[in-house]
Parts: sequence; C-alpha cells; structure tokens
Amino acid sequence: MSSRLRRLLLPAVMAWLLAGPGTGPARGAAETLSGRVEILERGQPTADASQAVVTYTPAGGAGAPPSAAAVEMLTHNRRFQPRVVVVPVGGEVRFPNQDPIRHNVFSVSPGNRFDLGLVGPGPGKAMRFTRPGLVRVFCNVHREMAAFVVVLETPFAVITGADGRFELRGLPAGRGTLRVWHPRAEAWTREIELPGAGDLQVSLEATMPVVSVHLNKFGQPYRDEGRDEGYH
Repeated sequence: MSSRLRRLLLPAVMAWLLAGPGTGPARGAAETLSGRVEILERGQPTADASQAVVTYTPAGGAGAPPSAAAVEMLTHNRRFQPRVVVVPVGGEVRFPNQDPIRHNVFSVSPGNRFDLGLVGPGPGKAMRFTRPGLVRVFCNVHREMAAFVVVLETPFAVITGADGRFELRGLPAGRGTLRVWHPRAEAWTREIELPGAGDLQVSLEATMPVVSVHLNKFGQPYRDEGRDEGYH
C-alpha cells in the first residue's frame, strides 16, 4: 500500500476505532438508541443489571466488523472473568489462566464446539468462533465455572453494566430488531423504527439459575471434586 493511500485511509479507520464499543460502520448511520435493562427476581428489581447483551439489527442487515484482536476471558479464582463476552462471527476469544491450577475450558454448543484441554497457568489458548449464536462455556474440572460467548452478525452490540443502561450509536434510520439477552432470563425481542424509539425500558425476569445444570465434556456427570483442596 502506498504512503499516499495510507494517509487517505487513516482518518476513516481512526474514526471507526474511536467510535467505541457498540458501534460499527453502516451507510447513513446517524441514530442513537438508548435505554435501561432491569433484572427482576420474584417481581422485584435486582441491584445488579449487568451482563445483559443488547443488540440491534437493521432490517436491511449489517455486516459485522472485523475482529482486530482477541477478546480475553480469564480463568481466575475458579471463575470466568468476565462471564459474558461478545464477538463478531470469525472473532477470537483467548482464555488466559491466572489460577495456580489447571483448567479445561470447553463447549458443546452446536456449531461452535471446542475443547482446549487441560491448560496450566499462563497465556492460555484461543478459540475462533465461526457460527453466530450463543456459546455456553464450561470447565471440565470445576462444575461451578460457567460463562457465555455471544457470536453476532451485527456490529451494533453492547453489554450492560450494573446500572443496566445501554446506548447504541451510529445506527441507520429505519426499521430494525432490538434484542436483549441475559444469562438468567429468556431472550427479549422488539421490532422498532428509528428515529422515534425513545428511551426504552426492558424488564427481564430471572428464572434461570446462576449456573445451569450441565454435564462434563464427555456427557457424564461431574465427579466429586477433591483434587484442589489446597487451593484458595
């Protein structure tokens, strides 16, 4: 690539990078969609509304942006951190191990099955996800470890913080579909039209356990854990 062409392309590339999470390139993009997600437990709002994935898909479709670098999901204190990540189709997630013990990260989700094997402390291994959908991630050693990778075909996505607020910027005007998913609730979907959607309020009822009942990577029940009693 010539130096002149690089100078011409650099401003456009920087503008896309500085737009921040939850945005992506789209012709005629100008609209903003905002709102708040609340998680209800027995009808009462919980204090923490984090980990809800909010996505918007224009009626005409939208291509996912390229994944410039691997997203990281740490294994630390026998937990996945963060518990929910979002990547575009073709995106990569790396699983560094920050524990003094080994973990075996795996998934049996259709289309994105993988098994990283036993991995000790260090940079860990990575997995590239080529099919859209929800990927349920577990550890074959520790039954209580569970996480989610959401693989998307739209660049318009954001994960809520504890206050549940979300904002999607740079959306094209017109019809589209807003989707909200949370690990403990049924998915929520609404057809909307931009501009004019207003500040949205989405209420999700927490009907699912923090860690769902699941089998190990061999399709068998987990054995009683006793190999790591000295780990705290």
